[in-house]
Formats: sequence, structure tokens, C-alpha cells
Amino acid sequence: MTAANLPAQPSRPSHPSRLPLGQADWIAAATEVLAREGVSGLRVEVLAKRCGVTKGSFYWHFKDRQALLAAVLQHWKQGRIRDIEKTTFFKPGEELERINHLIELYGANPNRKGMEIELAIRDWARYDDKAAAVVEAVDLHRLECARKLFVAAGMSETEAKSRSLLLYACAFGLSLMRYAPFDSNLPQLKQRLSERIVAV
Repeated sequence: MTAANLPAQPSRPSHPSRLPLGQADWIAAATEVLAREGVSGLRVEVLAKRCGVTKGSFYWHFKDRQALLAAVLQHWKQGRIRDIEKTTFFKPGEELERINHLIELYGANPNRKGMEIELAIRDWARYDDKAAAVVEAVDLHRLECARKLFVAAGMSETEAKSRSLLLYACAFGLSLMRYAPFDSNLPQLKQRLSERIVAV
């Protein structure tokens, strides 16, 4: 059989086919943009272009931009609450150890990406009531989980609330600050901070 008589081969697409984006993919992409550009950067046209798809894909999953924003907030809230409950879970007798772990977790190896997202959402909450309500719910859950830790460690309700607020003020402060040159022995500095927060 000559080359001229060979059956025609099916043409291949010039670009590999893409899997369709699911709702979770849109939320993840939107969260990335939110961290870099703030909520003003979350525009359907721009997001679709970044994802390499048409706007039709977006509207298959979301009614409009507001629906996407609500989904991003809900996703962040659920993720933070899961993280809070995981990091504050304790067995009887491990309360102080868990509190020290929280301080170390936030201060030693800050999650820069996570903090960028958190800061973007907190900035959003400054002028949006829905975002503010979500941030407040997350903060109150954080404080409540910490309060339970301090109460279980033997502190009064009043003292436990004070220590919970101090704990998270310290934790977020350490996460945001670049303080390495401040003290030549950071492990000891953090240990002294922990001792003051948990001191009976």
C-alpha cells in the first residue's frame, strides 16, 4: 500500500484538552487572586481568563460574582474552623502542652500564604458586612476553643477569657512581624512568652 493509499489519520488538537473546572477549582483560583489583589481583583472576566476558560464555565457553577464571593468566604470559614478545632484539641492533662504548641505553631513557622489570605479577608471585612460577620465568627470560635483550654488547665472563666485574647493577640502578632534580629536566642524568648501566657 502506497503512502497515498494509507487511511487518513485523525487530526490531533493543537492544545491538550482541559478538564472542566469544578466549583472547588473556581473557589481555589478566586482565593489565590484574593490573596494577591484583594477582593477588587475578583472579577469574573479576569478570573476566567486566568483559568483559561470562558465565562460560561463560571456561570455553570455560580449565579453571579456575589455567589462566588459568598462561596470564598464560606470556604475560608470552614477551613479555619477545622484548623482551630484540630490545633486546640487536647486530652486531659495536655492543656498547657497544647497552649505552648499553639504559640510555637503561629510564631515559629508562619504560613505566609495563609496569612496573606487572612489579611485580604480582614481587609475585605473592613467595608463589607458579610465578610465582617465571617471574620467575627472565626475569631470568636478561636477564642472559645482557647478559653476551653485555659479553663481545663484550671483557670477561672474570667481569667481564661483574658488569656485567650492574649494568646491570639500574641500568635497573630508573631505571625505578622519579622522580629528575628530582635533577640539572639529566639527559642528562649518564645519560651518566656509562653510561660507568661500560661502562668497561673
